[in-house]
Amino acid sequence: MAFRGPKVWLWRWRRNPLRRRADAVEGWVLLAAWAVTALAGVLAGLATAGTVEQGMARERVEWRPVVALLTEQAPGTPDSRVGTPSSEQVWAKVRWSARDGSPHTGQARVRPGSGVGMPVTVWTDPQGRLVTRPATPSEARTRATLVGALAGVSAACVPFVAGRALRSRLESRRVDQWGYEWARFGPLWGGRTTG
Repeated sequence: MAFRGPKVWLWRWRRNPLRRRADAVEGWVLLAAWAVTALAGVLAGLATAGTVEQGMARERVEWRPVVALLTEQAPGTPDSRVGTPSSEQVWAKVRWSARDGSPHTGQARVRPGSGVGMPVTVWTDPQGRLVTRPATPSEARTRATLVGALAGVSAACVPFVAGRALRSRLESRRVDQWGYEWARFGPLWGGRTTG
């Protein structure tokens, strides 16, 4: 096992007769790659999270609950215990009127066995199309945070991978340069030893 001395911080930037120009270049490349990685990740994450949260806030303002009526018998049998909430729901065809009065039909989740003409609350967008219930402010924050984190990590991968590739290229070039220098000066040290 080779002996390794204590780790010296910032050795690539310190004055040293053994430091090569390639060491300084690699140091600056690493520093720039880490800085761009952190900056890209944070900016992309914050921008994405803000956009997602604004979009969900706009949905809360624009989407409205509408009372729709079942146009067909819902599949299944009704729960015999009256007054107990059932988490089981089925899809059934409903109709409703948009804000402008135009009729619309679509599929909505209802209790099994619900009869024709039974009212059910659905959510619609400004054009009268069915949408899901909008996210609450706390749900929107959570979703925005998760999407922002994912976007930040994804954006940070690009400069990180580019920095690693450039560092690998510099390492390969340095090894080639050592081979060239060894081929040039190695024979000068190759005197015969006696002993």
